Amino acid sequence: MKTTRRKFIGQMGLATAGTLFVPLFLKGFDSVAANSIKNSNKKLIIIQFSGGNDGLNTVVPFRNDIYYKKRPQIAISKDEVIKLSDEQGLNPALLPLKKLYEEGEFTIINNVGYPNPDRSHFRSMDIWQTGSSSDEYLSTGWLGRYLDKIYTENKNAHFALEMDDTLSLALKGIKKSGFAAQDLNRLKRTTSTPIVKALLENQNNILKSNLKPHHDHSHDEQVSYLYQTLSNTAASSEYLFEKNKVGKASANYPNDRFGKALQQVSKLISAGSDSQIYYVSLNGFDTHANQKNQQERLFKSYAEGIEALRKDLKKTNDWNDTLIMTFSEFGRRVGENASRGTDHGTANVVFLAGGNLKKKQFVGQAPNLTDLDNGDLKFKIDFRQIYSDILKNWLKTDSRSILNADFENLGLV
Repeated sequence: MKTTRRKFIGQMGLATAGTLFVPLFLKGFDSVAANSIKNSNKKLIIIQFSGGNDGLNTVVPFRNDIYYKKRPQIAISKDEVIKLSDEQGLNPALLPLKKLYEEGEFTIINNVGYPNPDRSHFRSMDIWQTGSSSDEYLSTGWLGRYLDKIYTENKNAHFALEMDDTLSLALKGIKKSGFAAQDLNRLKRTTSTPIVKALLENQNNILKSNLKPHHDHSHDEQVSYLYQTLSNTAASSEYLFEKNKVGKASANYPNDRFGKALQQVSKLISAGSDSQIYYVSLNGFDTHANQKNQQERLFKSYAEGIEALRKDLKKTNDWNDTLIMTFSEFGRRVGENASRGTDHGTANVVFLAGGNLKKKQFVGQAPNLTDLDNGDLKFKIDFRQIYSDILKNWLKTDSRSILNADFENLGLV
């Protein structure tokens, strides 16, 4: 009996209210080989502060009187600041990062942004994730284009892994995309159900019998694609589940979604997973009101998570081959608002962490609070300079073909 796309989706329980859809755990997955391929030892972890993190209360210009004048209620007091230099220091909730800074394993890049900044969350996030100009609209991400460039048919989709149920634009390419999975154990249970196993066995039997379609080619192709996607997802699910099971992560991670994601990353890296890129988001940085408490809570989770990850990766000798980049789609305005928060701004700080940094501690001068653009910081470093450095010097690929332009090398890694 012929299997149609509609019947396949119905069997999977994917029909609802007369509409057909593919579930999120299938989206963004591409050609996957059952056998793992050993790739470069270099690992890249991208951490996204979603919502627009306030950089001035992250890396605090504690010697600048304008900072305290503009923020009478939410400024971090000089006594609280974790001082790193004569001018700047960390938010006290980021205390665990001081040790990394002192040991040359933490870099703070000031005044990062792009020309003609956009204060929309969605648009600015698109710009950062695609690596585009503000007047350019791309459908592929900067890491997705990297995947397109280096992928071959026998490389796994989980070469780039996002610890979430949906795939960010950053990891979407034309031919290849990354793999999204928030909970590897749950994904394994989903792809190990009797109906999934029966569907895959049925398709294997069809392939073995060499049955060829004789009509309705479009339906046959769609069903074949869905079966292949499911098969690839099940293969990657099995592979990642086994790696996660044997991986090591003995440090104390925050007991939240972010901490659990980093713990899974640690296990996969220590187990020798062929995933090279990991993408993790920490949500909640749109601090229009009551910023200090909310930002402190998020920073505590972030700093403790990084500290735990570093501790584990040092134990397994993976820290020197790991680079962590932390960014947010924009910063906040210099002045506080009436709700003890800050509104959408422009330039911001970017963090790099790892055991093999070339430029350490601070890159760029402290923000100039006397030279603003209508109340916003002016960017000095284009974020694509950082991307270019990572692509060229860490991932060892041609950055121009991915970013569609040459950018000055900052010599970060």
